[in-house]
Amino acid sequence: MGDLQRIGEIKRKTRETDISVELELDGKGLNQIDTDISFLGHMLTLFSVHSLCNLKVTAQGDMEVDDHHTVEDIGICLGEAIKMALGEKQGINRYGAAIVPMDEALARVVIDLSSRPYLVYAVNVPMEKLGVLTTENIKEFFQALANHAGITIHIDLLRGENSHHIIEAVFKAFARAFRAAITFAPGIEGVWSSKGKL
Repeated sequence: MGDLQRIGEIKRKTRETDISVELELDGKGLNQIDTDISFLGHMLTLFSVHSLCNLKVTAQGDMEVDDHHTVEDIGICLGEAIKMALGEKQGINRYGAAIVPMDEALARVVIDLSSRPYLVYAVNVPMEKLGVLTTENIKEFFQALANHAGITIHIDLLRGENSHHIIEAVFKAFARAFRAAITFAPGIEGVWSSKGKL
């Protein structure tokens, strides 16, 4: 398993966005993020650092309309890159969970790399905007990621008041849960499923 290259590279260009994502699962948390949405760029950096995945993202979109297309399409591309990098998912833990604090905020994320896309998102963010990011679009990001990566994701905000802290706790918890799920499990040679396939 140690010689396996788990890398996903996706380019997606539409009339609304132009996005490139490079993801290396077995990295050191190195990242290079270039997007018009600075706060989302900050969150993607946190995902890279706390999942130990190397991540490059270049994204341009129709920000004169709003940020929705760009946020969602980054989620689509990251999801597709995850799916490509995971391949047959042999030998991995498959499940991951993390509870992460950010000052007063506390977020819990539980995931299953099941090929069954599903999102439960129980997060209330007080502010409508953080910079140019519309905070309701964070749900759209994770929905797109879940759909295109084939991941079941449960995201629960256990407590929190500050919008920045809330979203940061969510992304860090997702990163830690993702790291746990993609880590190789001792004694598991195939896929960890009674079906024999994920």
